[in-house]
Amino acid sequence: MDSIDIALYVSYTLTILAGLAAIVFPIINSVSDPKSLTKAGAGVAGLVVVFIISYALSGSEVTASALELGVDEGLSKFVGGLLTMMYILIIGALGGIVYTEVSKAVK
Repeated sequence: MDSIDIALYVSYTLTILAGLAAIVFPIINSVSDPKSLTKAGAGVAGLVVVFIISYALSGSEVTASALELGVDEGLSKFVGGLLTMMYILIIGALGGIVYTEVSKAVK
């Protein structure tokens, strides 16, 4: 085991600890302030609505090469829904950035 392996294991451990902290600490703070849970719930509900719309818009076409890899129509539609959701969220984020900068420039 050389130093690169040790550094990789240390980085894996620190990444997992940071991920757990990013999940656990907001939950602890939310328990002390229940109003923040409603805001988080509204955000998650909004993402679910965007995914449902994206899933409904996505196609379920599968190519022959994708069939060889084990991709069926359901998985194709799911991945298409996720990609469409990502596009919608990126466009929304960019629109928000442009709106913010334009409104700051006008003021």
